[in-house]
Amino acid sequence: MPLATYKDLCVDAVDAHRLGAFWAAALGLELERHDDGDARLVGPTPQHAIWVNTVPEPVTVKQRVHLDVNAGAVDDLLALGATVVDLESFPWRVLRDPEGGELCMFEVEEPSSYRLYEVVVDAVDHHAQAAWWAGVLGGTVGSKDGPNGAWSWVEGIPGAPFGYLVFGTVPEPKTVKNRIHWDLESSDIPGLVAQGAGILREPDDVIRWTIMVDPEGNEFCVFAPEPG
Repeated sequence: MPLATYKDLCVDAVDAHRLGAFWAAALGLELERHDDGDARLVGPTPQHAIWVNTVPEPVTVKQRVHLDVNAGAVDDLLALGATVVDLESFPWRVLRDPEGGELCMFEVEEPSSYRLYEVVVDAVDHHAQAAWWAGVLGGTVGSKDGPNGAWSWVEGIPGAPFGYLVFGTVPEPKTVKNRIHWDLESSDIPGLVAQGAGILREPDDVIRWTIMVDPEGNEFCVFAPEPG
């Protein structure tokens, strides 16, 4: 049995309303601007939600977590405020969002109304990371070594509004807090710790969730399941 269920995504932003508008249009979600400066993107289920949270730190290094999206053409995302990084080296296109965060675009002839394809995470050991997260969330693990890198992934995660959680090997270590993370629901914090997760912060008077890290230090938040 999985230890947790997928809840939603979170994205850090210096200007949450601006970045939220970009991602809402890119992914096919609705934008809610909040009075505190944060934003939320909403879709057909609660799991489609993406919280865009204001932080003071700008992007300074390559993101270890990024989103892959489907689109009809690169120009569709450039018109929304994306900029080009690399259009030639891979089967996909590498871009940056308006705050400099990396994203990858996969060209499809007829994009659907909702366009988040997968969530991609840099890893030291992509096999171990995929197996760990499959144990936490459920799903099936796959793996591939090819000319564009070595990858493992989890597909069929119950409730996740994207096809794959992908881990790819990179040489550089993690140095800063991830600007993209996911939230879970679980009543088994001890079980997560027993499997190798770490606790960064427990619930207190300010937050009602537990901030944790996976075995490679990627942050995620765990909420107690809603009553009923």
